[in-house]
Amino acid sequence: MAEELQIAGGGKEEKYALLYKQIATLTENESDAIANMANASAMIHHTFGFWWTVFYRVVGDELVLGPFQGPLACSRIKYGRGVCGTAWKEQRTQVVPDVEQFPGHIACSSASKSEIVVPLSDADGNITAVLDIDSEHYNTFDDVDRLWLEKIVGLLK
Repeated sequence: MAEELQIAGGGKEEKYALLYKQIATLTENESDAIANMANASAMIHHTFGFWWTVFYRVVGDELVLGPFQGPLACSRIKYGRGVCGTAWKEQRTQVVPDVEQFPGHIACSSASKSEIVVPLSDADGNITAVLDIDSEHYNTFDDVDRLWLEKIVGLLK
């Protein structure tokens, strides 16, 4: 694991467990989705030091840039395109160890090497947004990230 994922007295799972509790507390009385996405992206980004942590919101037939932390981002992504559009279309998390190996990958930044995209859905099961996290390192994300990030996005309204 990358050095930034280590904390005193614990590892990645312990970090996620604490982050989950913090985001749950912060979002439980906030009904605004963008406010919750903004705080969650900041908390995830600064906890793990990822290259890029962004929410894209579903607007019509596109994903539109929402709250994020990191460098300049792509503003719009079509349904089914790239890792984000694929997560939306397939309605499931995408874990990509090497973005160059993903068919149709959209390179918003050449520094991105691996990626995880987690869809957010409403009470009716409709995808409303995706959480997209990129790393400057290959093979950054695994099932631990997938499980905890799915739990975290489940908190967002």
